[in-house]
Amino acid sequence: MRVLAAMSGGVDSAVAAARAVDAGHEVVGVHMALSRSRAQHRNGSRGCCSIEDAGDARRAADVLGIPYYVWDLSEEFEETVVADFLSEYEAGRTPNPCVRCNEHIKFSALLDRGLALGFDAVVTGHYAQIVEVPDGAGGTRRELHRAADPAKDQSYVLAVMGAHRLARSMFPLGAAPSKEAVRAEAATRGLSVSAKPDSYDICFVADGDTQGFLRDRLGARPGEVVDADGRVLGQHDGAYSYTVGQRKGLGLTRPAADGRPRYVLEVRPQTNQVVVGPSELLTVDELHADQTVWLADDVPAGEWVDAEVQVRAHGEPVAASVRRARSGRTDGTDGGAEGALEARLSVPLRGIAPGQSLVVYAGTRVLGQSTIVSARRGAALRAV
Repeated sequence: MRVLAAMSGGVDSAVAAARAVDAGHEVVGVHMALSRSRAQHRNGSRGCCSIEDAGDARRAADVLGIPYYVWDLSEEFEETVVADFLSEYEAGRTPNPCVRCNEHIKFSALLDRGLALGFDAVVTGHYAQIVEVPDGAGGTRRELHRAADPAKDQSYVLAVMGAHRLARSMFPLGAAPSKEAVRAEAATRGLSVSAKPDSYDICFVADGDTQGFLRDRLGARPGEVVDADGRVLGQHDGAYSYTVGQRKGLGLTRPAADGRPRYVLEVRPQTNQVVVGPSELLTVDELHADQTVWLADDVPAGEWVDAEVQVRAHGEPVAASVRRARSGRTDGTDGGAEGALEARLSVPLRGIAPGQSLVVYAGTRVLGQSTIVSARRGAALRAV
């Protein structure tokens, strides 16, 4: 097959491209330039897709003996991932930009452009597994599963890709036993990135100051900090700087009457208010979500099914009963986007914010993904 290898400049994508070459595919390496500033430099393990990363990707491609190109996707990245990040915080939600980057850039702009150029698939260095199983009709279907190494599993941020794009994706590192094993393989292959530190945090906020980034882009918007009964407790410079579950940085000068710490319970963009209260009000056991992308067409809609849900990239999955709406398209032309999804948790969770990604699992298999709209305390919790 002719495959397009997404090469970030890191060790994972370099080894993934190398394994695709070993498998006999015709591989072309592509580095995605996502920053509008061509002078942007990497700051240690913060940030990615910098000028240094492009150079590292080129050197890896040279070692592998494959063609290499840089594609400027900075406009698409700014107009989708960064714009979504800002609008979500502005609307009082807490987004996951890695999910949106996979949706709009790596498995939309990159894959769709590659298919248009005659490539058969895209290979990336993500840690997840694609498993082919009989579909009951004489054929097979592709399932997305967790990686063999739980510590590196990235299926949570890949669930949004949809069945159509899953069919054209390859994840050669899914069965890798550990990141250390991948680094050792890179060193054996003579790849200079074998000891390069992993990138983390938000790539376009390279200094790690998310609140500073939001202030620079959205400006000061003073408003009130109130309790659950609407009493004014203090002031803030922008409700977008707060997220559900936050304890520090509330700027309150008066302690609660009972002396206990306060947490952000809700962000209300309509009134520019931040609602704070005691920690027990953060505990929820019912989640409502929308913009569902469903990967498992063999799991029926409209019925409650037993599953597990995960609400953070490195969070622990919890058992739940899940029901998704019957409406929506599943042919993959729109990524499999559907409608509402409900989850009743067997174990309550704390600090769940609108905008977070909710991923549904059956064991290691990813069933689908949805975006949380609201989190509630069900009857059992309200009675406590």
